[in-house]
Amino acid sequence: MYRMNVWSIGLLLSLTLGVGSCSRVHVESGAASLLSTGLVGWQQVEGERGSWKLENGVLYTEGGSGWLSTVRQYGDFILSLEFRLPEAGNSGVFIRAPHEGDPAYQGLEIQILDDSAEQWSDLRPDQYTGSIYDVQAPSERTGGKAREWQKMMIGCRGSRVRVAVNGKRVIDTDVTFYPYKFTAHPGLTRRSGYIGLQSHGSKIEFRNIRLRPLPPEEPRSDM
Repeated sequence: MYRMNVWSIGLLLSLTLGVGSCSRVHVESGAASLLSTGLVGWQQVEGERGSWKLENGVLYTEGGSGWLSTVRQYGDFILSLEFRLPEAGNSGVFIRAPHEGDPAYQGLEIQILDDSAEQWSDLRPDQYTGSIYDVQAPSERTGGKAREWQKMMIGCRGSRVRVAVNGKRVIDTDVTFYPYKFTAHPGLTRRSGYIGLQSHGSKIEFRNIRLRPLPPEEPRSDM
């Protein structure tokens, strides 16, 4: 069974959100499983009702449209999860999204994709796994193979967003760097919203979804 202390090795613990801080994030401290009560705490937004299922700790959908949203909204947090895609699979994690409009634009989408699939070979760099979709490309392509479990960690702190995929940090940015995208991506200006999992025409599986909310008053030096 996957254990959270695996994430405690190497770079993943260096996904700090405090600018200039040398301290490290311990995801285990204060992190809660978002699947511990089954689908309680989740709600479906658009798509076919009941298309998301939970079996043996794995949350999945066979495809379709819409997304699965948390019931609560979150602002500053550290989110860790595992995902598994089929060949040519396509999905994403929405953060700070509202329930109205396209969550990839009204909020932010961290892309999940079978990067190696031939049909995705001509995409832009900001459309591959780990990117802030249509905003910033990952610093390197670290997406794994289809049909294998992969790991992702997302940290949000004010306007700072960081993403690690399979143990390597691929996004470390401040969303205020993109004022020229604010019109098309109003989600860049949002500081709270729902966390969501995208159903985008292919099967997608998630497990070990853990969240550590970060209180606004928490000093940067503690991160």
